[in-house]
Amino acid sequence: MMNSSIGDGFSPVEGDLDLRAIGERVRGLRKARGDTLATLARRAELSVSMLSAVERGEKAATVLVLHRIATALGTTIARLVEDETPVRATVLRRDRQTVIPGEGGWTRRIVSPVVPGIEFEMMQTTLPPGTDAGEYGPHPAGSHEYLLVLDGVLTLTLDGVEHILAAGDAIHHDGHCRHGYRNDGTTECRYVLAMTERPRG
Repeated sequence: MMNSSIGDGFSPVEGDLDLRAIGERVRGLRKARGDTLATLARRAELSVSMLSAVERGEKAATVLVLHRIATALGTTIARLVEDETPVRATVLRRDRQTVIPGEGGWTRRIVSPVVPGIEFEMMQTTLPPGTDAGEYGPHPAGSHEYLLVLDGVLTLTLDGVEHILAAGDAIHHDGHCRHGYRNDGTTECRYVLAMTERPRG
């Protein structure tokens, strides 16, 4: 069943995302796994109509919905929103980095390229004061996350346990857990998050 806390799963802000390209990538990854729309929707805990709308590029999904789709496909959000790039060296200028808007004015900036055969994602997230970015489901077993707070104070929740992280604090944790991000402070919070997963089979 779809979690009602994510509303209709679509953000009114589309930013500069190429929705049709995202839909094509999702469809391609789904078919490569041999999944039907219903199978993937069930694994991602989304409705078939929501997943179908994403694949058709009709609406911009929230970060939470993209996270659920990526996790169900055994990949990263970055692979859903960006094409693969050559392995040797990739310069990702600021004006070419994909920024995904979240509900409540927060943003997630993808700062890592999508490399063939490697499931790695690095992003910079900005949370305005008093913003809750939501809780996200577990990544596949064998995944790891590394987080560094740049500014402000972040409340990171891992399977219900809160960790208060100030500027300069860093943490590593098993990615196979429920995790939430919240800024309870009165100033902006910025942090960098890197995630690794086992290569897709």
